[in-house]
Parts: sequence; C-alpha cells; structure tokens
Amino acid sequence: MRVTCQQAYGGYAMQFSPHHSHDIDIDAALDFIDTLDLERGDLVDHLKQPSDALHWLRDHGLVHPGPLDPALLRLTRRGAAAENGLARVREVRAALREIVDATVEQRPPARPALDTVNRAMRAHQRLVLVAGPDGVSLDHRHVGDPLGDALARIAERVSREGSGDRSERLRVCANPECRWAFFDSSRTGRRRWCDMATCGNRAKASRHRARLRAAGAEDGSGGEPGAREGWTDGLEASAGQSLDA
Repeated sequence: MRVTCQQAYGGYAMQFSPHHSHDIDIDAALDFIDTLDLERGDLVDHLKQPSDALHWLRDHGLVHPGPLDPALLRLTRRGAAAENGLARVREVRAALREIVDATVEQRPPARPALDTVNRAMRAHQRLVLVAGPDGVSLDHRHVGDPLGDALARIAERVSREGSGDRSERLRVCANPECRWAFFDSSRTGRRRWCDMATCGNRAKASRHRARLRAAGAEDGSGGEPGAREGWTDGLEASAGQSLDA
C-alpha cells in the first residue's frame, strides 16, 4: 500500500509524491503560537506581513513544495486577500494561545477561542482509499483551501496535546516578561523556564537581589552592594544549569 496526497482546494485532485508529510510536532506547533511573543515585556509579532506567515508554514512543511497554489500565491501580493489571510492566521494563533494558557492554568478556555479552534480543525485533510495498478493507495485529500488546511494541522496538534495524557507537559515560561509557550520534555517534568540560561537565570538573580535588599533593610546595611551584586550580575550570564530549576 502506498500513501500519497491529493489536493481538492479548487474542485480538482492532483497526485503528489508519497514521500512528503504535512505532520507537525508539538514543539513546532507551539513555535507558531510564539510568533507573537514578549521581549522584555513588549509584544513582538514575527508575522508582520502575509508573506511572513506563508514562509513560516512552508518552512515547517505545512504547504506543498514547488509552485504555490493560487490561494497561497495571493499571500505574496498586496491586497485585501493577503490581509484577510494574515488575519485568519493571527486569529487561530490567538485562539491556540488561549487554549495553552487555559490548559496550563487548569481552567476552561474562553468560548470564542474554543469556537475558533473547532472551526479551524474542520478544514483538516481526509483519508481516502483509492485503487492503484498494484492494489490500493491510501491518499489524503485536502478539504477547503491550503491555508485553512495548514492551520487545521497546527490546531489539531495543540488540541491533542491539550486534551491528552501529556497535557501537564504544556508550559508557559514563568518569566512574566517572556511567557513563551513550550513543551516540557525534561525527565522530571518540572521545567519552569523556556530557557534556563536566559529567563531562568534572570529570575534567580532577581530573587537573590530581593533577598539582599531584605537583609539590608533588616541590618541597615542597604544590602551591601558591591561584591555580592557583581556575583548576581555574573549569574545572569551563566549557562548550562539544569532546566528543572
């Protein structure tokens, strides 16, 4: 049995190589959410233009290589179609962010986000069995437009992880100026920071400075700045510590 691919975006079917896949893992799906992130507390959108969204989807294997489908080609041109496409991408991204936040916070997600994700997943591919010269082939047929199909795959991956037995491994960085979404694949499952060398060490340094200030307030020394403050500055730059901290 062979596994192949068919497109049916515009009412036609086109056969593609059986050696490609549109699957996305949870790390890449969360990277999609993190294309809108906080950098030192300021929101930064890495999908500034419609073409940025197309490049991201293509780089992650969610659209076919080779010549672009006409629906995707519109994302590379100025106009309402491109802006509407980018708005769809951002809407699904925001909804998935709410799903992850709700999972981490152990609360029900906002209903509009739930509705958006459910609507996005309806555009997912469907498996079809077709006759071949040597038997049968298992094909997947894309439903709707290719942008919707790509978003459906991301939505499904996040939804499966959020509702599955690994949901407690979904994380949001404990640094309030970061809030990066990530999957905790550490052995102990106690990771709190997106990266120990950056957010983790900043938090440790901040806690240390707070302890120094508290100690200084008690003994009237003002925290004895100098050698100990220099040590905390070095702590921020250190790396290689356990991600379980």
